[in-house]
Amino acid sequence: MRVFVLGGGGKWGATQLGMLEALVAAGIGPDRVLGTSIGAINGAAFAADPTADGVETLRRAWLSDRTRRALSSGWPTRARRLVSLQPALVPADAMRELVAGIVPVTSFEELRVPFECVAAHVERARERWFATGPLVEAVMASCAVPGLFAPVEIGGEHYYDGGLVNSVPLDRALELGATEVYVLQVGRSETALKPPRRPHDTAIIAFEIARRHRFASAMATLPEGVAVHLLPSGNPMGQLNWRQLRWSDLGDTDRLIDNARQATRGYLAEHGLA
Repeated sequence: MRVFVLGGGGKWGATQLGMLEALVAAGIGPDRVLGTSIGAINGAAFAADPTADGVETLRRAWLSDRTRRALSSGWPTRARRLVSLQPALVPADAMRELVAGIVPVTSFEELRVPFECVAAHVERARERWFATGPLVEAVMASCAVPGLFAPVEIGGEHYYDGGLVNSVPLDRALELGATEVYVLQVGRSETALKPPRRPHDTAIIAFEIARRHRFASAMATLPEGVAVHLLPSGNPMGQLNWRQLRWSDLGDTDRLIDNARQATRGYLAEHGLA
């Protein structure tokens, strides 16, 4: 079974579009798609239409005014929410508009390829995988970055971003019986961590260690006979910083997509997959 795993990474999730373009052009399609955070949005959209036309539609959605509007509530609105002690900077209706504007169907059952996404269960402090029922709410839960978005309520319980519990869910693919896995990470997994140089670096380095260790453990203990392809992003990040995690800065989306497509084409050719 071939599984596409789409990890988290905010606006850098645009790299996954370039990877998908290269994979589709090479005739490589998934039997199942897994997604976390921004990877849940991209993964759900791709599972709805896993074709070149579907990826092009996804690209247009990323660049649309609707997406930019959903992400640009502006500092006056965010300042008012901070002053009024709201639990999130972005209103819930903006988050719903963002997801609904990119994901073209409303239920898992409408997807052409089986898809699952993960979220962090607030009350039970563990991960939860969604694979059936309403799709938009599940994807919203998977990408509800704490502080930026409020926790999403589903069935009377609350969920935060899946990156808190399983940022690049390779282990889930293995649990499901995958024998071939394409990992669509966003460039952070191929960026080496360095000791913090400034006080504000400390938090992001600690977060990166927490988000990476599970994927690293899965890679170190792969079952015999399982092939994992960690696709290159083509977008080196250098030293990680908070600016690279900003959701609303979509000005370099085309560059991120194009570089990832070229890098992935090169990888596929090098490994005899294209």
